[in-house]
Amino acid sequence: MLIGLLTAVAASACYGTGSVLQAVGSRKSARREAAAASTTGLTQHGGPSLSSTAKAAVTWEFMVGTVLDFIGFGLGALAARLLPLFLSQTVISANLVITAVLSIKLLGIRLNAREWVSIGVVCSALVLLATAAGPEGGGDASTATHWWLLVASVLVIGGGTLIVRLLGSRAAILAGLLSGLGFGALGVGVRVLNGIDPFHLSTLLADPALYAILVAGVGGMYLHTVALQIGSVNGATAALVVGETVVPGILGVLWLGDSSRPGFAWMAILGFVVAVAGAVAVAWFGEPEGGTEATGTASHDGSTAPVHATEAGAATEDGTRAPDRAAAGS
Repeated sequence: MLIGLLTAVAASACYGTGSVLQAVGSRKSARREAAAASTTGLTQHGGPSLSSTAKAAVTWEFMVGTVLDFIGFGLGALAARLLPLFLSQTVISANLVITAVLSIKLLGIRLNAREWVSIGVVCSALVLLATAAGPEGGGDASTATHWWLLVASVLVIGGGTLIVRLLGSRAAILAGLLSGLGFGALGVGVRVLNGIDPFHLSTLLADPALYAILVAGVGGMYLHTVALQIGSVNGATAALVVGETVVPGILGVLWLGDSSRPGFAWMAILGFVVAVAGAVAVAWFGEPEGGTEATGTASHDGSTAPVHATEAGAATEDGTRAPDRAAAGS
């Protein structure tokens, strides 16, 4: 249990740090598109095109963030096999807290009182969850379940990508939710994957869950990038937290035999609900006042004035970068 918890915390740290860097890269790419008055950076519905998203993915900040995401993925996969999903996914989703705290130093953001309260709520809820969690289930599932996981992943990512492209600039929260569902499916897939222990390559390659992991992981990353490029990042992040924690947590209990310690079910439920609510609050209360219409500007002495969601990460007049208000979690 302790090793699993430490692994999940390490994964959360990687995801949280990577999110800040990815947000920087995504916004930098969007600014370049806007400065060049590019018409290829947007779809006809106002959302980022595939080429625009690809350009964001090759900025150095985004690439470093992606490396951290891969490390976080490996650690998260191990945690998913060592802990009940309702615990491992919730701890990993707490990367929002790490992102918020790191943003104080890396992005020059000042957290308000509600954000600090939300961070405290998340940390307290994680203590409840860790106290109440019992052993993880066996992870045994029928072959049909593995196929259903693959089908669900394809429908969520494929259908979701089409809908997001049609909605364009209005799709930030939906993209965040769908990316969260993708990451949640990835966690379930890792848990049920055959051919890992003991390792057997042919069994691994024949398992539909492996391809569900690939579809959900790649698709979730793409939708996460889109969510970072569109409108308010904070609302999209809140939706991502719900998608990547609630669904896999429920599936872990119903399908995989995850459970709490005897007599501690109420504490596990309370900790789970409060942790998700707190993570959503961290993202939501990070939304700057005044909506998404205002933009960041530089003061005469070169310091940065408040930056609002749609222009988070914009450059100041002297070429320095204004701080992002918040970055999304993976």
